[in-house]
Amino acid sequence: MDLENALRISAAGMQVQAVRLRVVAENLANQDSTGQSAGADPYRRKTVTFANKLDRQMGAESVEVRRIGTAPGEFPQVQDPSHPAADARGYVKQPNVDSLVEMMDMREAQRSYSANLSVLETTRGMLTRTIEALR
Repeated sequence: MDLENALRISAAGMQVQAVRLRVVAENLANQDSTGQSAGADPYRRKTVTFANKLDRQMGAESVEVRRIGTAPGEFPQVQDPSHPAADARGYVKQPNVDSLVEMMDMREAQRSYSANLSVLETTRGMLTRTIEALR
């Protein structure tokens, strides 16, 4: 594998982790977003699915975002009869966002992004030293 391929693969890794970080930020921003009317569903947690991608030009596999979906499951409920989104029994559906899970996901994405950035910087340094040696 040549250095150009290493740069492309690292850039693809950084790109998918940036998408993942944006989704985590959106989840955290909406962790308190309930429905607007009685019985309405609140914000549903978003998830990111990755896929391997064969780049025939490079002759190597890379990564891409396959899709941004939503997490299945029931919404937790709290009793608050005065809330505008309360159902007939006085329960309000809460988003299925767990801030601890989101923070762990953010930390993992951050570390992966940093690792790809380190590869990118190292490869760039190798290219620079090669060019300097050829002068």
